Amino acid sequence: MIYLSIVFFAILEGEIYYSAMCARAMAGDLAWFPVMAAGALGGAAGDQFWFYAARGRASNWLNRFENIACRRKAIQLRMQRHASKLILAVRFLPGLRIAIPLACAYAGVSPFQFSGLSFISAIAWAAAIMFIVLSLGPTSLSALGIKAWWAPAVPAVIVVLFFRWLSRAGRTGELPLE
Repeated sequence: MIYLSIVFFAILEGEIYYSAMCARAMAGDLAWFPVMAAGALGGAAGDQFWFYAARGRASNWLNRFENIACRRKAIQLRMQRHASKLILAVRFLPGLRIAIPLACAYAGVSPFQFSGLSFISAIAWAAAIMFIVLSLGPTSLSALGIKAWWAPAVPAVIVVLFFRWLSRAGRTGELPLE
């Protein structure tokens, strides 16, 4: 049951519970490979949920917002151009774990591309956290600033910057210059 809880919490929030379970693996209470596999599975499932939920009707719903609808072509081109990089980075960008899958779905990124790269990203994310905790100890994420007073503001700033970058095209829908 503990491994199912890792999957569940990796879907919901990510690092906090998963890193605690990595610390338990380091202490010998849990096997490290099933912990890592459960974390990767949950991480990928969380990304997949938002991507597949945003396909179809949700995409049409976004067009009801004038600011989004007038920039649709520019958003789609920008996301298609950078989709692979963003999908591979999604697990490492806590503030964008919902925004990137939604933008990929809105841009019409192939489900095969999204799902495959998302799973690779989730494995890399789970392995990176497991490596950090196993090699640097259970307080290693705190040492990286994850429990700092300013940590909750980082994802918010990342989200704002992502949407500013994504919608950089003018209101008339001209294509962004890169």
